[in-house]
Amino acid sequence: MGLDVRVGALIGAEEDTAEWFRAECAAIAAVLAADGLPGWREPESGPRFGERIWGYSGLHALRRLAAHLAAHGRLPEPSADGERATDDPVLRAAYEHVPDERPGPFDHLIHHSDCEGYYAPVDFASVLADPELTGGLLGSSVRLLAELDALARALGLPDDLDPEAEEVTAAHEDPDPAAEGWRRYGTEAFVCLQLRLAARHSVENGAVLVFC
Repeated sequence: MGLDVRVGALIGAEEDTAEWFRAECAAIAAVLAADGLPGWREPESGPRFGERIWGYSGLHALRRLAAHLAAHGRLPEPSADGERATDDPVLRAAYEHVPDERPGPFDHLIHHSDCEGYYAPVDFASVLADPELTGGLLGSSVRLLAELDALARALGLPDDLDPEAEEVTAAHEDPDPAAEGWRRYGTEAFVCLQLRLAARHSVENGAVLVFC
C-alpha cells in the first residue's frame, strides 16, 4: 500500500471533511498547549501539497539510514535484494527507544506512525505522545525538515533535485548498489525528496503535515 502525504487539508475541503479536520487540529493544539507550546492558525486558503511517497517500506528504508547515521555517524550499506528495513537491528533498536526529553537527531522522522498522524508547523524538540491523537505521536514539521535536510546532505542529494526527475526514477526502479552517492539509495533518496518537499511546504505555509 502507498503512503500519502498531505499539507493544507482545510484548503478547498468539503464541509464535513473540514469539520472533522478542525476537530483534529483542536486535539493537536490541546497537546501542544499542555506542553507549554504555542499553537498555529491552520490556513483555509493558499497552496496545497499532496503526493504519494514510495509506501510504508520506503519510509522504513529511509528511517534505517537515519538510525545508522545517528548510531554510527555514517550511512549503512544499501539493503540487499529482498531484505526488509524493519529487520535491521539498528532500526529495531531505534524503534524500541521511547522518545524523551533528550531527543535524538532523527526522532521526528523515526518516532511517528508509518501510516497516519500529524506533524504540526511548530518548533519543539521532543516528539509528543498522546493516545488521544490520531497516530498517537505528534511531530514537528520544523524539526522533520531539519532532519531530512541532514539526511539529504549525508546522501549527497542536490537541493534542487526533483523527486520526479528521470535520474531519481531510474535509481529507485532499478537500484544499483555499485552506483555512487545518492544513486546507491534510490528508494530512500526518492522518499527523502518527497517528504522534504512536504515538510518544507508545511513550514513555509503554516499548515499541518498529514500521513494518510
